[in-house]
Amino acid sequence: MDNHIVEILLVEDNPDDAGLTIRALKKHNFANHLLHLKNGKEALDYLYDENHPSPKLILLDIKMPKVDGIEVLTRLKNDPLKKHIPIVMLTSSKEEKDLLQSYKLGVNAFVSKPVQFEGFMKAVADVGLFWLLLNQIPQSNA
Repeated sequence: MDNHIVEILLVEDNPDDAGLTIRALKKHNFANHLLHLKNGKEALDYLYDENHPSPKLILLDIKMPKVDGIEVLTRLKNDPLKKHIPIVMLTSSKEEKDLLQSYKLGVNAFVSKPVQFEGFMKAVADVGLFWLLLNQIPQSNA
């Protein structure tokens, strides 16, 4: 059994947003196996390293340096071995084009970050509850 199992991969370049997301997940006991990466390049490097198992959920920001969230989403959803991983865009973008493009590419959910602290905490907790406890995904991608 891998002691370094990652259930949630958080890909977020803004340290304040990442901190709030982690805090919200911890408050509801969803952060025990969380890995925070700061950009899409780090995420792709991690996900394509054969030494790492796939996470149960990816929380992905859109606007990031190096490789943005749309590129990460595109790569993963076009990969037969990775496309089963649920991806939730957790982003401050409220642009209709980002929403449409994300769904065209196969995102599982799109959540705009509420500006108010309590709204943000509830949104993140709801995402964790649904994707980690309620949603069922295949155990293998066979």
